[in-house]
Amino acid sequence: MNLAQKVDFVVEWLRQQVKFTGAKGLVVGISGGVDSALTAFLVKRACPDASLGLIMPCKSNPVDREYALKVVEACGIRHLEVDLSAVHETLFSAVQQELRAAGLVDENTPTRTADGNLRARLRMCTLYAVANTLNYLVVGTDNAAEVYTGYFTKYGDGGVDILPIANLRKREVREWARFVGVPEEVIRRAPTAGLWEGQTDEAEMGVTYDAIDDFLDGKPVSDRDREIILILHKRTAHKRQLPPSPPRL
Repeated sequence: MNLAQKVDFVVEWLRQQVKFTGAKGLVVGISGGVDSALTAFLVKRACPDASLGLIMPCKSNPVDREYALKVVEACGIRHLEVDLSAVHETLFSAVQQELRAAGLVDENTPTRTADGNLRARLRMCTLYAVANTLNYLVVGTDNAAEVYTGYFTKYGDGGVDILPIANLRKREVREWARFVGVPEEVIRRAPTAGLWEGQTDEAEMGVTYDAIDDFLDGKPVSDRDREIILILHKRTAHKRQLPPSPPRL
C-alpha cells in the first residue's frame, strides 16, 4: 500500500466509524502540533461538511494559537475557540485553597502535574460538551509512541472516542503530514503537550521520539533508552486498561 492509499484507508475508516456509531460528524482539538494537525486534515477529508476543530487555550503560549490557526487555514476545517484559562484558574485555585485549609498541602507542595493535567481534562470536557451537543465523535490525536509510553493524560487527551493515528510512528506522522499539506513550520515544531510554559514531550519523557520509533520497529536502541521506554510502558499500563475492580462475589 502506498502512502496515498494508506491515507485514503484511514479517511474511509473514519467515515465508517461515524456511520457505525450513528454519529453525525467528527470533532478534534487542534493544539498547533503536528499530531493534531494531521488528525484535523484527516477529519476534514472524512467529513468535509460535518467536521469541527476546537482551539482551547488554557493559560497557553499565544504561539500555540497562532500555529493552530495555521492548521485551520491550511486544511479548511470549521473551527471554534474556547478559552479555558478563567475556568482553570477558578477550579484549580478553589481546589488548592481547600487543600491548604485542610492542612493537606502548603505553599511548597508541587502542583505542576495537577495543574497541567487539569488543563488536559478541561479540554476533554470541552470537546465532549461540543460532541454531545452535535452528536459528533471525539477524535484523539495520540500516535503510537504516545500510546505505548502512556504519554497522555488519563481522562484528558486520552479521553476520546477514536484514535485514527494510534498506529503511526512519530516519523510516519510527519511523513503523512507533509503528504496531506500540513504547513512545514508546524511539522518542524518541537513536540509539546502545552501543559506548562517551556514544556516539551521529549524533555519530559527523557527519551526521543526517534528512539521510541526505533524501539517499536524492533531496531537497536541504547540500553538507557530501552530502559526508559519499558519503565514508561509499565508505569502507564493503567492508562490503557479499564479501571480495576474486584471479582464478582
